[in-house]
Amino acid sequence: MRDEVRTFVIEQLQDMNYDVEGIDDATTLGPSGVDLESLALSDLSVRVEDRYGLRFADDESEKLALMTVGEFTTMVADRVAGATTDHR
Repeated sequence: MRDEVRTFVIEQLQDMNYDVEGIDDATTLGPSGVDLESLALSDLSVRVEDRYGLRFADDESEKLALMTVGEFTTMVADRVAGATTDHR
């Protein structure tokens, strides 16, 4: 699941016209990495929410900017797995 989420995140960044060449799991989403501004981070969050049926709390947006691509994709994959487990 994590690889699928990572691929989706990279595709969305590319669709949002960000240069994805050289992005790895250690690249931060915020200023020192991908350099997503708050609006772009919200856009990415909404795309992930829509794709995986998740919801990010309003107070999580600042935390997301500090996360690496690897941390973000792991968190999303874990939530999807948890959501799947919760509904069994």
